Amino acid sequence: MEYDYIKEKTPPVREDRLGSCGVFGGTCCGLSNQSQKGCLNTLKRTFSQTQGCQLNLSLAILNTIRDSVIIVHGPLGCGGGSSIFSAGLTRNLQRMRDPGASGLVWINTNLDETDVIKGGEQKLKEAILYADRELRPSSIIIVNSCVPALIGDDIDAIVAEVQPEVNAKVMPVHCEGFKTKIMASAYDSVYHGILRHMIREPDETTRVNETDLEKMKVKYRISRTVNVFNVSSMSRTDETELARIIKGLDLNVNFFPCYAHPNDFDRINEAALNVSICATHDDYFSGHLKEKYGIPFIIDTIPIGIKNTNRWILEIAKFFEIEESAEKLIATETRALEEALVPYRQALTGKRVFLTGGEIRIFATANLFENLGMKVIGFKSYHYDHFVDGLLDNVTDKENVSISVGVGQPFEQVNVINKLKPDIFVGHSGTNGVAAKQGIPVFPIFGQTANYMGYSGVFEVARRLNRILKNPSFNRNLSENTELPYFKDWFEKDAFSYIAGGQDV
Repeated sequence: MEYDYIKEKTPPVREDRLGSCGVFGGTCCGLSNQSQKGCLNTLKRTFSQTQGCQLNLSLAILNTIRDSVIIVHGPLGCGGGSSIFSAGLTRNLQRMRDPGASGLVWINTNLDETDVIKGGEQKLKEAILYADRELRPSSIIIVNSCVPALIGDDIDAIVAEVQPEVNAKVMPVHCEGFKTKIMASAYDSVYHGILRHMIREPDETTRVNETDLEKMKVKYRISRTVNVFNVSSMSRTDETELARIIKGLDLNVNFFPCYAHPNDFDRINEAALNVSICATHDDYFSGHLKEKYGIPFIIDTIPIGIKNTNRWILEIAKFFEIEESAEKLIATETRALEEALVPYRQALTGKRVFLTGGEIRIFATANLFENLGMKVIGFKSYHYDHFVDGLLDNVTDKENVSISVGVGQPFEQVNVINKLKPDIFVGHSGTNGVAAKQGIPVFPIFGQTANYMGYSGVFEVARRLNRILKNPSFNRNLSENTELPYFKDWFEKDAFSYIAGGQDV
């Protein structure tokens, strides 16, 4: 694949770039068959309940960047979800990386009916100048919403006009929600803005007093440095664990883009290798960095669970030709972890689990659960593309394991859960609430304050699962005292009856 989209002002959506699918209902085997036949993009929902917006997912990443002001260019409601970040979550997580971090600061241009007619470019210009003058951030990030995109506001032209007048790096991000039904297009939108506006070209001038020895030290450091592309759902503990593993191979590590400082991006090219945490997040960024700076990259698996963590480490080791050291590290870590997991495997064996979330993450997490002796009986993926093709083949009993594709759609989820009756439901906070009302114990698939990745992540997940399953009384009481807004006859119907062409073939 050629990565040349960076020449354009806006990135392509995933439906066009990757042929991503946002609709399916059936079994893993049926999904695999339809993917191979190229039939997935012909499917549609004749009824849909809730939908994700790539603007909000873009903000989940952008809100983490330190010493920045976010300008949400749109009506007041756009970006309102950032209130949950400003309540302390982002500030505290930023301070785990930098004690002096100030947390999230955002401005809304508050477009109204008059602006829809006259345009909102002047409001945006004033907001940029105000942010730079009053707040003095290192970067100003403009998030473009649906309204200015529909009325034709040229935010790139405004950025070009005001950049010479301000000290901050000004970065536009085109993440208008109406453009795509694949919410993960947000990752490409964010990375597109970073590639075009946040990364300055390296300074080729040599410092006057720089000696040959100093040059050699810099060159050696770069030759032993790995950039790990983190995600906003990672915790600082996850980063610490992955850093511990990489440093155990005698390598240096940097984390981008979440919680980085704007100036850190100027040094993103000072690495021998870029390593992905998740293909869904990183292929756009990694590919363009290789095109621009020649930095090779690895997109293979997410380091969740013993098998995937081992594989992630070995792929890095192969690049640096240190497989022997990696094998010793893996053997030591795995042996200690296996001993620690013995009591938890005894308690968790045979428990049935249903997972929902991002496509790569749910399959990696499923592998972790199966390693603990649990049985995976169903999935719900937010979208589907070619990065998952190989993972489907590894699903145990894929002919019978249920899977649906799509953001939202709680009416389908409650129907499936009612039929499958899992022992535990694993998903995002919003979907977990619906499952909890059905009396199912719930486990968050990620958490910015918990450990999921690497070897320590396996132990922490097992420990927390065991605690939750020991006492499910809260969820049982919740189901007895709450009611879901669906008629009883809906639970007797096929959960995927509103998907046209969605039957297994």
